[in-house]
Amino acid sequence: MQKQNGFMPIRTILIPFVHEGPGIHALDSARHFNAEITLVGVVVVPPDQSLSVGAASARALRRLLRIFSKDARVTAKSQVIVDYEPWNRLSKLVQDEKPDLLFLEFDSHLKALRVSASDVLVRPPCDVALVRGKISTKPKQVLVPVRGGPHAELAFRVGLGLESKGVTTLHIRRPDEPQSAVDAPFKGLERVLRQMPEVQKQVEVTEEAAQVILNHAKQKDVIVLGTTSQPVTSSASLGYVADRILREANCTVIAVKSGRPLPYDAYDESAGVDAISILVDKWFGEKTFHADEFSNLRDEVELKKTQGLTISLALPALNEEETVGNVIRMMKRELMEKAPLLDEIVLIDSNSTDRTREIAEKEGVPVYIHQRLLERLGARRGKGDALWKSLLVTKGDIIVWIDTDIVNIHPRFVYGIIGPLLRNPQIQFVKGYYRRPLKVGSKMQAGGGGRVTELTARPLLNLFYPELSGVVQPLSGEYGGRREALEQAAFYSGYGVETGLLIDVYERYGLSAIAQVDLLERIHHNQPLDALSKMSFAIIQTVMHKLETRFGRAVLEDVNRSMKLIRHNNRGYFLEVEEIAERVRPPMIEVEEYLERKR
Repeated sequence: MQKQNGFMPIRTILIPFVHEGPGIHALDSARHFNAEITLVGVVVVPPDQSLSVGAASARALRRLLRIFSKDARVTAKSQVIVDYEPWNRLSKLVQDEKPDLLFLEFDSHLKALRVSASDVLVRPPCDVALVRGKISTKPKQVLVPVRGGPHAELAFRVGLGLESKGVTTLHIRRPDEPQSAVDAPFKGLERVLRQMPEVQKQVEVTEEAAQVILNHAKQKDVIVLGTTSQPVTSSASLGYVADRILREANCTVIAVKSGRPLPYDAYDESAGVDAISILVDKWFGEKTFHADEFSNLRDEVELKKTQGLTISLALPALNEEETVGNVIRMMKRELMEKAPLLDEIVLIDSNSTDRTREIAEKEGVPVYIHQRLLERLGARRGKGDALWKSLLVTKGDIIVWIDTDIVNIHPRFVYGIIGPLLRNPQIQFVKGYYRRPLKVGSKMQAGGGGRVTELTARPLLNLFYPELSGVVQPLSGEYGGRREALEQAAFYSGYGVETGLLIDVYERYGLSAIAQVDLLERIHHNQPLDALSKMSFAIIQTVMHKLETRFGRAVLEDVNRSMKLIRHNNRGYFLEVEEIAERVRPPMIEVEEYLERKR
């Protein structure tokens, strides 16, 4: 079951393979994750013998591991650990390898490695899964009990990572505790669950959590649950609930323990934000790139050819005669003639009154005035309408947009956006970010740009869409995506287009479908303060409109869509009313002319 959600998938699993001991059942179970599997050979030598006697066992183990490595997803470490008590060395190797999950058979691995549960779980070297039983065939139903606490998010990730036909979460509360206290650790996870209709959700209020889980498990193939939320102090116990489930459940059980340190008491009210914080931190670490990673254009072109993709660059413009020619010349020379990364460049003009279109035509690129496209739907002002209509006049499987007012133009503004899309088919949308120096008079103020981003867009996203709080510059004009995603998105016609697209892709595909790339520095013409005020007003409208869709009720009335701008002249202050209504265009895939062109 392919899942589109904000949780980072389990991508790497490490399994200790003990000579004449456990490992094979863990490997069988791990194969049901879409993950790379690393096997580490371990030879445990009896304490009364010399370590040298382990040489023959190590050779035999290496031969066995080479057989398993014939599976393309399985890699065996060439170095086999030979030790009396190998846990410390294994733990150090795990810390160096940084797998998403350490897979151990319960409790045969603990006995074979001569280590207690507390040794493993008090300070785990990474996220740990203790597996009782074996997953031989694709599970039909997976049960994930999530009462709350720091290990619930990991249990959910593991449950989702299993290639199964269905996942059910079971939220358990005790009746004698205030709901606010009990549910505090669950709040962040609950928010994420609400966005995943494919996951079945059940709630139970009970004193007997273990018994309720066992009752639900009778119709399940696998249970994935967290160990105790408190540090494990007993070598024999993983917590009452996990102990009983491991003893009595009639199906495979995976008990997990997060390797993250506990930053709070289990029922601290601040714990409710933890699931989203972990989600955003992991996304930022995994989906943030640097343009230099994609500077070898030969590699990028080869990836494009291998995948059979075409790429379009659409340039929105309004009165950019000073910079547009340089932008087009640079991109044609570097990304079409020297390295054929782009298949086409088009200019989408917003009815400029200067020489913008004349310059673009002279440079040999198609030029369109977006107000004259799809005239039956009415003409609108705004960059968003230009971007929306660029879908109609471009052909690429991937579409990249960059602004045409960039003074320090460089090919990285385009290949940096394309790179993540070529490397990861899961990524649907890529945002650029950069340092934005602000020109004040004749001086350049480092980091002074992006005022609307920091004062309006990012605070709004943190407040209403915290999953997107890791996006460095949600309003950047350099971004792109796959046509199949963009043609299904609604486009706001004005300043709200970037915010609306970001939220739309997130709501449709999940956080893991979004990436961002550092494009270093961008120098452009900064706008006056009153223009930034109007931009902020449009962005606020966009977020409010998205929230109206989420909650199913209107918040803004048409009267709220005009802005009263405060002006001043030699007679004093006065008000100037300007309509700044962020109207939205439907997904292009619903437009008849677009469908006809696709056919």
